[in-house]
Amino acid sequence: MARSPSRAPQRLTAVRRYLEALQVNAILVTFLPHVRWLTGFSGSNACCIIRKSSAALITDGRYRTQAKEEVHGFKIFIAATSIFEELKVRRLISRSARVGYNPSVLRVGELENLKLLFPTVRFVKVRNFIDDLVSIKDETEIRKIRKAVSISDAVFRSVLPLIKPGASELDIAAEIVYQHRRRGAEADAFEPIVASGLRGALPHARATVKRIARGELVTLDFGCRYEGYHSDMTRTVAVGKPASRLRRIYDAVHKAQQRAVDAARPGMKGSDLDSVARKSIASAGFARFFPHSLGHGLGLQVHESPRLSALSTDVLQEGQVVTLEPGIYVPGVGGVRIEDDVVIRHWGAEVLTTAPKDLMIL
Repeated sequence: MARSPSRAPQRLTAVRRYLEALQVNAILVTFLPHVRWLTGFSGSNACCIIRKSSAALITDGRYRTQAKEEVHGFKIFIAATSIFEELKVRRLISRSARVGYNPSVLRVGELENLKLLFPTVRFVKVRNFIDDLVSIKDETEIRKIRKAVSISDAVFRSVLPLIKPGASELDIAAEIVYQHRRRGAEADAFEPIVASGLRGALPHARATVKRIARGELVTLDFGCRYEGYHSDMTRTVAVGKPASRLRRIYDAVHKAQQRAVDAARPGMKGSDLDSVARKSIASAGFARFFPHSLGHGLGLQVHESPRLSALSTDVLQEGQVVTLEPGIYVPGVGGVRIEDDVVIRHWGAEVLTTAPKDLMIL
């Protein structure tokens, strides 16, 4: 779906502010989520070159019509061969230019190809400032994320009746995929995680043919994509009454997750918010069983800035959307994770995920 043209100039202006600071004449954008954020283009092959007085998107002939429908604020070029060769054919990079690029996304082979095509051009590594710009969502982006979250919330409710003794993890995962499409999602955000019983101690367990047994906990982690934007939610439910130790684990994760929600606010370091949940879990006696970070940014990518980890130096800003997903994983016992998607507002965290978090006993 085409994006409103009114935001393309604003985003271009934001990127152009960095040209002088980075001491480059142009910025080459090759990472497709960033291309989409800048231009609205959702195809699978494209790059952008942004200069002080011009901006161009290069794609191939498969996307000729699509680019015209989606792209705003950029001149469109259709490559006869490769998109990098089109940069040369159209003289979109001057011979003596200094061109900034993001080394974390431009492959070594691609960079070597560019150097062969433009032997007199200086290609300069620049910090990934576009990540910082992309991380702060406008209300249109938040609306799309909210819709993606609402689809996943509805899917969670729809699969609950299927989570019962004898059902396989793969049965539940397949239903999640089907229900996402049925309710309007473009795609899954990632392969759904369905982990029951002892397999719940695997943070990223893939669904298997294992059948759910009474007394087990079942962790479901899934999300979808809607108009390019993602949801990502996790809930853990019980099939029959769980053992007391499993209940303690659940209560510890529930409390830690809620404390993180309550504490989140602009100006807070990602490491400090991670610490809120980590200290809560440690106070319950499960410190060594929380092996991953508290969460991550969410938007055109499932994982983007900011990072919420013990080592993160990122600072939360109003308009960012992040996940808050503490977990406890005890080998030989099981595991629990609870995850919400939240918007950082000036007053704190607006929780987008609406599925219940109190332990559900099915």
